[in-house]
Amino acid sequence: MSELISTAVVTGGSRGIGAAIAAKLAAAGYQVFLTYVSRAQEAEAVCASIAAAGGNARAFCMDVGDSVAVTQFFQDEIKDKVRLDVLVNNAGITKDGLLLRMKDEDFDRVLTINLRGAFLCTREAAKLMVKQRSGRIVNLSSVVGQAGNAGQANYVASKAGLIGLTKTTALELASRGITANAVAPGFIETDMTSGLSEQIKAQFVERIPLKRMGSSEDIAAAVAFLVSDAAAYITGQVLAVNGGLYM
Repeated sequence: MSELISTAVVTGGSRGIGAAIAAKLAAAGYQVFLTYVSRAQEAEAVCASIAAAGGNARAFCMDVGDSVAVTQFFQDEIKDKVRLDVLVNNAGITKDGLLLRMKDEDFDRVLTINLRGAFLCTREAAKLMVKQRSGRIVNLSSVVGQAGNAGQANYVASKAGLIGLTKTTALELASRGITANAVAPGFIETDMTSGLSEQIKAQFVERIPLKRMGSSEDIAAAVAFLVSDAAAYITGQVLAVNGGLYM
């Protein structure tokens, strides 16, 4: 039987931070499976860019909040077909609003994608990693998950929950050689922040000791470190990549 290909799964990999992580892990030698929900062309473009750079990537349509879809994906595309060495739970959405006005469905949907989705993917990945007695899991949290942020009760709750999920995953899986860590980005130049006015951006930058917004590549570099051999003795930790910003 031929050796299975070392593979990294990156959820929400069609753009921004997810796309940068996919490219970084492909450059490190992993075959990358990236998932998306509605941006098929962007996801395929990411795969094409990785291929042009000499890497290997495939895109899959999967709603991480759908337990049946997640289970099916790991059963059909991962189990006994590739060696799952890395899972990066990056998929996330926002539906901002003040606490007093937030709709139930907006709170629930953000928690479903951002937190439940990470749980579902981690559960399926862990089943495979436990058998091979190795693996790396990285969850994308946020600086607001550590400090809170007005108008984002749902998003903050989901990102804070990811920190708790990370620590529990690390405790439960450490004996099998599996590490679980979180990366907490600060103010990063992405589609989520592109709609902000220059005045608002300037106000944020003023609060950042390094006096600049971060890039998707800054976050990708942190993820690449946590899944590398250099981080083999790091688990249950939150790596803040925020230029010194603590809100």
